Amino acid sequence: MNTEPIDCKADTQAFKGRSGLGRIVHATRYSMAGLKAAYAGEAAFRQLLLLNLMLIPLACLLDVSRSERAILIMVAILALIVELLNSAIEAAIDRISLALHPLSKCAKDMGSAAQFLALILIVVVWAVILL
Repeated sequence: MNTEPIDCKADTQAFKGRSGLGRIVHATRYSMAGLKAAYAGEAAFRQLLLLNLMLIPLACLLDVSRSERAILIMVAILALIVELLNSAIEAAIDRISLALHPLSKCAKDMGSAAQFLALILIVVVWAVILL
């Protein structure tokens, strides 16, 4: 058995390929591609985006402090982030196998639960600030 420590950073650097500004440009392109894929392929993402298109302007119009406004906007955007992660988990599970498996179900259910909690967070934070 090989007991030599693995240098994870050195191993992954071979696959990175870029640094500096070039890395930032490419990372931005990948991020935009991910957002386009989520918009095109995920109805839940589109629904949350629509919700954000209503909540964020509303947060800007409400008579609340700057910090409260920032929190209202942050929780709305957090739900989008959680949905992206949930969709990524589902895509990875489906890539591995479309066969029904208890661990696949568990992973997908946990992703869904995370999104559910993010939506509850929106309701609770907005209610606490506005009521």
